[in-house]
Amino acid sequence: MKKRIGIGTWSWGNKLFWNYKSANDDDLRETYNETLQRGFDLIDTADSYGTGKLQGRSESLIGKFLKETPSAQKKRIQVATKLAPYPWRIGEKGFNKPFFKSLERLNNKLDIVQLHWSTAKYNPWQELGLLNNLCDLKDQGFDFKIGLSNIGPQRLTKLINFLAKREKSLNSVQIQFSLLAPDLKKQYQVKKICEENNIDLFAYSPLSFGILCIDPDKEEKKENSFIRNALFENFKKPTYELRRCLKKIANQRSVSQAQVAINWCCYQGTIPLVGMRKKSQVIDVSNVFKWNLNKDEFTILQDISKNCLKKMPKNPFSSI
Repeated sequence: MKKRIGIGTWSWGNKLFWNYKSANDDDLRETYNETLQRGFDLIDTADSYGTGKLQGRSESLIGKFLKETPSAQKKRIQVATKLAPYPWRIGEKGFNKPFFKSLERLNNKLDIVQLHWSTAKYNPWQELGLLNNLCDLKDQGFDFKIGLSNIGPQRLTKLINFLAKREKSLNSVQIQFSLLAPDLKKQYQVKKICEENNIDLFAYSPLSFGILCIDPDKEEKKENSFIRNALFENFKKPTYELRRCLKKIANQRSVSQAQVAINWCCYQGTIPLVGMRKKSQVIDVSNVFKWNLNKDEFTILQDISKNCLKKMPKNPFSSI
């Protein structure tokens, strides 16, 4: 099975968590160009990525970079966006405006359209209307695949059946999936349903905001946002054993901790979406294509992950 890794672009426009500055757009362009050279073939974004007035910034940057991309290379990449089911986006035309805006920002390159989160907990009819809307757009001739994000196993089964009644299939499901992901038991149920239905499983936050990359033996001072610094301080002690294990495997393999954590996702047949903002990060992560975890390495990581004292916060919008 061919290993795939996607580029996550939440940081491309987010000031609050990722300290985005438009002065760094050249770094992002360089990052994008490097991904094309190194065999990455999936870019994941969302219409809500970008803080405040910068909403849609990630899509706009990708659209700008796509304009500069040779058509042969462009064909090889899949661009996936997520449309947010805000409370005012209701009914079977609720996604029309956002869909066309995303299409415009992305320079008419939109291969997968995903529902950003499930509304099942507070308005189950809303997401059914919006999915009908996506089916209608496909029936009108727009060529994209349908995806879901932040979905639990029970709701996933219902939505697969719902789409089947419209003679549509589900292409992909995106969930929080990493060594520190909460509710891994639930995530494995989602994974099983995806495997049974030939649905791609996108693993978002495979590095847990970068926590899994922190060297357990060094005191690192980085220019992170206030929120990210607070998160790191909160997680350093309870994740020490896990990070020590990642480092041990990384040293034995002459690779980075990031590569080990990403390969844990790949070992299970998922497609990790790795947030990258620098060319150096792309070069490092691309080396994941060159090696695989063995069974013993995977097993020890599983055991330590299970016993880890603290997991990432649950996404409140994820359905059961």
